[in-house]
Amino acid sequence: MMSGAVSLLDFLPSDWRKGLFLGRVQTADGPSPILVRDGIAYDMSGVAPTVAQLADMLPLAAGSGQSMGPLDSLPAPLLSPIDLQCVKACGVTFAVSALERVIEERARGDAAAAGEIRARLEDRVGGSIRNVVPGTSEAAALKAALIEDGLWSQYLEVAIGPDAEVFTKAPILSSVGPGAQIGIRSDSTWNNPEPEIVLLVNAAGLAIGATLGNDVNLRDFEGRSALLLGKAKDNNASCSLGPLVRLFDEDFTIDDVRNAEVALTIDGPEGYRLEGVSSMNQISRDPLELVRQTLSEHHYPDGFALFLGTLFAPVQDRDEPGRGFTHKVGDRVAISTPRLGTLVNEVVTSKDAAAWDFGVVALMTNLAARGLLNTQQKDPA
Repeated sequence: MMSGAVSLLDFLPSDWRKGLFLGRVQTADGPSPILVRDGIAYDMSGVAPTVAQLADMLPLAAGSGQSMGPLDSLPAPLLSPIDLQCVKACGVTFAVSALERVIEERARGDAAAAGEIRARLEDRVGGSIRNVVPGTSEAAALKAALIEDGLWSQYLEVAIGPDAEVFTKAPILSSVGPGAQIGIRSDSTWNNPEPEIVLLVNAAGLAIGATLGNDVNLRDFEGRSALLLGKAKDNNASCSLGPLVRLFDEDFTIDDVRNAEVALTIDGPEGYRLEGVSSMNQISRDPLELVRQTLSEHHYPDGFALFLGTLFAPVQDRDEPGRGFTHKVGDRVAISTPRLGTLVNEVVTSKDAAAWDFGVVALMTNLAARGLLNTQQKDPA
């Protein structure tokens, strides 16, 4: 866990006593799914032993479970709110992030060369790319112009072309939750957090709620080659989610996601502070369109969590002028939006983060020992 005192109330949404939330807690017996309604947490393991199963039983299961008392006095720590869901992510869904990916590519992962390239690209395509709708005839015309100018990039293809970038961010059960340490590779010298909203999609392909996520990125690795995306994105403790999934209802809908302002603060051990924001109303592709493209012709029997991308692109210098931002061990990263709460994590190297040793076999063994596998898909009525 991260150093310094962090209470559960530091994570919770402003109106946590309203609405319906889904999550996971670490009990003395093992991880358990919970539902939170009217500010009370309910252990749902006797109804559905995994979040993946519980997600398919809503809304019927919303009235069941064993009370654990008020959420703010919960004795068990919050875990990442998903378990067996595949963790997917969409990249380059905002114009600014598209430009930054092009810069990474042109600079070959060299932060010192990025400033000059950034200025040239913004001057040539910054205005037009922000206004174009992906996959339209206007986007095709812009693509032709950029190719003619020698400015085309694979990143611009997914920014304004018909097909979104969708990749696998992390294996199932590998994501960490609020208060946990997040990891960057020890051999990375240019990296950053990516504050995002994450949709929870059930086995039927329906988006049922949203949470916050940190899609930690290694800019030097991906900048050297897009084929290094896996190394840039998927490392020990490099994916954090939480604090809870807020389930969609009459009071919280996909429109709240479309209009959310996601704030980011980074407080460094040397007193450095960076603030940023990702405005979801500037996303180039609608969140439900990203869900549709992720589903494609595939089937996710346990559902999936989908990172929607970020507008945030850190260019503020931290040490040397012109080198921009990169993490230091000990950075405290807080991602927040009022209706989803705050996701707080402390940066360490992936090799120093807690080892990921609780996988599918460990989960199934734990659930079997607790006698919960025989209770799966219980009728919540």
